[in-house]
Amino acid sequence: MAMGSKLVGIGTGLAVRKLSEKGLNKVWRKTRHTAPPADPASPGTPWAEALSYAVASGVAIGVARLVATRGAATAKMKLTGKAPEGMEGPGRKGR
Repeated sequence: MAMGSKLVGIGTGLAVRKLSEKGLNKVWRKTRHTAPPADPASPGTPWAEALSYAVASGVAIGVARLVATRGAATAKMKLTGKAPEGMEGPGRKGR
């Protein structure tokens, strides 16, 4: 993998994490009408709240990462005409 691709990946990852965290906290406040747990792993955080936050944050980060990765891959394909290294082209492989 080229150094430029690695740097773009790292930058994208950091941005995605920050944006998904902000989005999750906003949705949490709107739906739960409380602040998200400061530390879900803390013994003072009820299990139901800690697990809910863990699931929600996992989904938020996973979706944001997928969107960012596909967006970066699409941009690279448009610029270079080639899929990023290690990624298959459109369609399903092996089905």
